[in-house]
Amino acid sequence: MFSGLVQDLGKVESVELGPDGARIRVSTALADQIGLGDSVAVNGCCLTATSVDGSGFTADAMRQTLDMTSLGGLASGAPVNLELALRADQRLGGHIVQGHVDGTAEVIGLTEDGFSLRLRISIPEQMARYIIPQGSITIEGVSLTVSDCGDGWAEVSLIPETRERTNLGTLKAGGTVNIECDVIAKYVERMVSPYARGSESHTDH
Repeated sequence: MFSGLVQDLGKVESVELGPDGARIRVSTALADQIGLGDSVAVNGCCLTATSVDGSGFTADAMRQTLDMTSLGGLASGAPVNLELALRADQRLGGHIVQGHVDGTAEVIGLTEDGFSLRLRISIPEQMARYIIPQGSITIEGVSLTVSDCGDGWAEVSLIPETRERTNLGTLKAGGTVNIECDVIAKYVERMVSPYARGSESHTDH
């Protein structure tokens, strides 16, 4: 589990693509805190460190991960948001993030607003019901608050600290970002859905 608070902006050293997935090598200042088999969120995707040395780590991304996220588009030199798994004695400064990406979205707007930058992304229909104003959303592994949303889109505001410490400051219109919706919303939907179906059935009769 993660909190969506990026700990380091790592750099992709290499990506080896194959028929079954990809092997990704990342350099990071967090290397001395990563052990073999540890979970690391890379742009919001929970990956397992398969090898570690003093300057970085390697992780494998299976084909399903490449299909559902933007990791397959990474190239050597690309900056990536990194977060180590949350410890039980740490403050939960962001929100509960699993590192299980729900899908990708397109950047459709970037607007300067005082010292902040308003980032607008497209929202696929299957994710829209989990996104509400002032709710939580994870974009590229960063915990953010939804400032506004509408039909097919959501917007967040990035403060200078977020733009400097993460790769969100390098985004451009047309780019692709990883999205994870609030897991609490998904659990609530699952728990109330039997009652919603029952209500519909009663209404039909």
